[in-house]
Amino acid sequence: MTTWLRFESSEGAGFGTLDGERIEEYQGDLFGSPSRTGRRFALADVKITLPCHPSKFLALWNNDHTQAEKQGLTIPTEPLYFIKASSSYLAHGCTIQIPAAYEGRVVYEGELGLVIGKVCKNADLEEAAQAIFGVTCVNDVTAIDLLQKDPSFAQWTRAKSFDTFGAFGPAIATGIDIQSLRVRTLVNGRERQSFPCSGMIFSPAQIVSALSQCMTLIPGDLIACGTSSGVLPMKPGTVVEVIIDGVGTLHNVYGAVDSAEPLSGARS
Repeated sequence: MTTWLRFESSEGAGFGTLDGERIEEYQGDLFGSPSRTGRRFALADVKITLPCHPSKFLALWNNDHTQAEKQGLTIPTEPLYFIKASSSYLAHGCTIQIPAAYEGRVVYEGELGLVIGKVCKNADLEEAAQAIFGVTCVNDVTAIDLLQKDPSFAQWTRAKSFDTFGAFGPAIATGIDIQSLRVRTLVNGRERQSFPCSGMIFSPAQIVSALSQCMTLIPGDLIACGTSSGVLPMKPGTVVEVIIDGVGTLHNVYGAVDSAEPLSGARS
């Protein structure tokens, strides 16, 4: 398994692999054939940034057997998904902003994120599996009261795309058995979600294959695989940590002002 992350240091922006408390810097294309620069940085001395810059952030709804059973939802015959605006992206350690134009409930949703590593169009299951570069942690933040505010039109894009509502990171783990992973969400230190990735209705390969029939997926694109039970509203000051052992811990606070303070949460 290899853990990739992007960072900012006193010498500028870079990316590399995590080895304990140090980062081995690389250069070139993360999704191509990057090469070592020979430089190493202490994790404590850098600010972790977004691990990739997706052209598209797609996310699934109703993709967990436990959640579907609890809510009495029909098992879908194909992946059901929406898109989050690129302006919603938020890095590890930064603050989820309270929307100025919305006074309703805002909820967290811990999820597994798939990062695409190669161009993928009309892919079969084998091709789709090969197109997955690695996985990351996602908090699919939602202004939940907007979803059904207008009974004539479900407002998924609006509810999901406020600035800072697309948190993911801190790193991308490659060479890992996705089906063995478990997503946990801690809220102010208390575990509120814990569900296995093996409980997904559609497997990662099925998800990527299906989405590639509709749109071309390109390196860096992100797909959130859906959440499970335990989703609750956040209050100002709420600390949310999405933890996937072997991948990392995504740490964000729900508040009004963005934070530039770096946090070192990429450790598995």
